Amino acid sequence: MRILICSDGTDPADKPVLLGGLVAAPTKAETTLLGIAELSGDEQPLRAALESEAKKLRRFGVSPELVVRTGEPIREILHQTTEAAYDLTNIGARRKGNTGLYWRAGKTYEVIKAIPTPVLLATGECETLKSFIVCTGGKKFIDAAIKLTGKLAAALGASVTLLHVMAEPPAIYFDLVHLEEDVERLLRSGSELGRNLLAQKQSLEKLGVSVEVRVRHGLVLNQIFTEVSERGHDLIVTGSSLARGPVGHYIMGDLTRSIVNRANVPVLVARSGKSAGAGNGGFWNALKQIFRPSRAESS
Repeated sequence: MRILICSDGTDPADKPVLLGGLVAAPTKAETTLLGIAELSGDEQPLRAALESEAKKLRRFGVSPELVVRTGEPIREILHQTTEAAYDLTNIGARRKGNTGLYWRAGKTYEVIKAIPTPVLLATGECETLKSFIVCTGGKKFIDAAIKLTGKLAAALGASVTLLHVMAEPPAIYFDLVHLEEDVERLLRSGSELGRNLLAQKQSLEKLGVSVEVRVRHGLVLNQIFTEVSERGHDLIVTGSSLARGPVGHYIMGDLTRSIVNRANVPVLVARSGKSAGAGNGGFWNALKQIFRPSRAESS
C-alpha cells in the first residue's frame, strides 16, 4: 500500500500526520510526506517543518519520503498523485464556518474532486481507528469503498458497520419499518437491497473483519450522525462518483459534502470507479475544467 500525506507545515495539531501514522504503521504502507510551497522562498522553512513532522511519523514506525513542490497546491497534489500510484491521499480539512454549503477550506473540496485516489480527511479528533461506519446505499457502486474499507479494517483490527438509511414512511406502515429493520430477515429476503448488503458483508468477513449491518429510517444525514454519536464510530466512509466525459474528475454529491462539512471524526471519501486520467483531452485542458470553484468554495 502507498499513502500520500499532504501537509503545509502550519497545522499546530498535525492532524494529517497523526492520522496518517495511524493508518500507515499497521498497513506497512510506503509513505510520502508532501509539502507545497506557493512561493520559492517558502521552500526552506516548509522543508524544516516537514522534517519535524517526519519525526512524529517515525514514532509510529513509519519512515516517510519527503517531497517539497512549488506551485499552486491543488495542481501540485494532482501532479504527485498522477505521477505515482498511491492508494490513499491524506489531507487536512480545517473548518472555516458552520453555515452555507461549504464549511471547510475550499481546497478540501477541490482535492476531493480533482485527484484520482481516495481521500482521507483529518476532520475532528482521532486517537484510534477501531470502528468504521460505511454509508451504503445498498447498491453495487459502493463496492470499491467496501474493498478499501476491508483492507484498512483488516490491517487496523477495526470493526465495520454497514449503515443503510431509508426514508421514514407514514405511520400506517409501522409493520414495514419493523420488517426492514429486521436485518437478518432482510439479508435472507432475496431482495436487491438484501442481496447487495449480504454481498458487502460477506466481502468484508472474508478478510477477517467483524461486520454489523444496520438499517435506520429518517433523514439520511441525521441518521448517520446519530449512529456515529450513539455507537462511537471513529471513521466515516462515504463515496464519490467519476464524472462522465473526457475530464477525469469526481462528483461529490450533496450527502458526501454534508458529511465532510459536519464530521467531527475522520472521513474517508472513496471512489466508485477508476479515474479516466489526465491523458484524456490533455492534462492542462482537464485542469482548466476542474479548477473553477464557486465563490462559496473559495478559501
